[in-house]
Order: sequence, then C-alpha cells, then structure tokens
Amino acid sequence: MDDPNNSVRYLIFDCEAIADGDLIGRIRYPDAGLTPEEAIRRFRAETAAERTDGKDILPVTYMLPAAVAVAKVDGRGRLLDLVTLDAPKFRPHVIAKTFWQGWTHYKRPTLVTFNGRGYDVPLLELAAFRYGFSVPAWFNTEEKAYDQSRNRYNSHAHLDLCDVLSNFGAYRLSGGLNLLANLIGKPGKTGIDGSKVQDMYHAGQVQEINDYCRCDVLDTYFVFLRTRVLMGKMKLEEEQQLVTEAHAWLTERADQTPAYKHYLEHWGEWHPPTE
Repeated sequence: MDDPNNSVRYLIFDCEAIADGDLIGRIRYPDAGLTPEEAIRRFRAETAAERTDGKDILPVTYMLPAAVAVAKVDGRGRLLDLVTLDAPKFRPHVIAKTFWQGWTHYKRPTLVTFNGRGYDVPLLELAAFRYGFSVPAWFNTEEKAYDQSRNRYNSHAHLDLCDVLSNFGAYRLSGGLNLLANLIGKPGKTGIDGSKVQDMYHAGQVQEINDYCRCDVLDTYFVFLRTRVLMGKMKLEEEQQLVTEAHAWLTERADQTPAYKHYLEHWGEWHPPTE
C-alpha cells in the first residue's frame, strides 16, 4: 500500500508547444507550395498583424507539445518531485502518452495549471486524438455533468488557478502567472516567455525550453500554495513552511539541474505585513 504521506495528490504541470509546419501548410496554404518552416513563418506574421498586441502566438490546434514539466505534490502540499517528460528526446507523441499514462498511474490526481483549460489541457487532448491514445477516465462523458473530469467547474479533477483568481473569467487577470509569482517573491519570467519557444526550438534549444518549463511549474506551484491560503485550505504558517522545504529541495538539486540554480538565483523574499 502506498504511504499516504508520499502519495501524489496533485500534478502541477505546464506545457510549451511548437507549431506543426506540415499541418499549417496543408490547412492554411494548400496551394502555396511552402516548406513547413515557410508555412510557420507566414502564419506567425499573419497572426502578429491581426492581433492588437503584435504577438505571434498561434492557435493551440496547430501546435505540438515540445515540453511538459510536471510537479508531483502530496496532500499536504509538499513538493515530491519535478520531471520533464521524455527527456532527453522530448518527442511530442511520447510526451503526450506519458502524461496521460502518468495521470492514470497515480490514480487520477487533481491536475493543477495556470490557464490550463485555455491551452495546456487542449494541447494534450488534441495530441491524444492525433496519435490515437485512449483516455477514458478523462473523457468520462457518461458521468453526471459535474462529475465529468472535463467539466469546467470540477476543481477536483482540474484546478485552473487562473479560473480561481479571475472568477472564471469575470475579469482579465492582467499580468498573469508572472505577476502572481512576483507578488509572492518568486522569479516569474526571467528573460524567456512562450513567444520565444518556436525560435528556440528551431535553434536546437530543446533542453532550454524544458528548463524554462520547469521554472514555470515552480511558479505555478508557489501560486498554488498561496491560493490554498486564500481559499482557507491552508494556514499561512503552513504555506511558509512548505516554501522553506521547497527551497531546500531545490538547493539540494541545483548542481545537477541548471534550471533550479537559475530559479534560486532569481528567488525573492516575501514577508507578511506588519502592524
């Protein structure tokens, strides 16, 4: 029997994605004779021109998972492990299969994301569709509506922290995960963001993409802990103890994992207000 003190209760994860140039060429520009790389460049340029912010972030339907980092967390909120899937090959089909197999293996723990309903989960669902993987426990459409894993308000199956803090989209959470991490003294973005992933991939920096993904998961983990305090599920003193334990966990592994060393170098401080 599993030790309840070490059983995985939450899987906190983040994805980074790359464009499928062959698919883009076939769907968007079937008669243009473009190479996959040319199709991606054209679609990115068109997307940037159409958006008011000038960003060239492509729709998730045209994307493949290039990195998925997953933190395993117990019921107390303790960080047990943090892995990137299919390292060092980082093959999209293996990443997707490993993710869904892992969720089943750990007896369907709560998935925790930041805006995962809007991007990360659809990315992995579409990958399962593309590659022919079955995920019946996730697509449990025969259950009552609220008990279905994909129900937007089923926070037992999937706790999207962006939904929690924006009241399910009632307002735009400007600043996103980066802002929330900074509010509690954590690094947030430190030179890389999702808009740079495609170019990094073309430059062969797949490991660097996965390192960045690890850091996003760490930010999500610490935001998760503070959200538990906000919701009355955890006392502030408990959260601060878990933060201290996580800092020690990262410090122990920093020499072997450059991403952790980078994260600790940008670690800030948070202190509760005083009278």
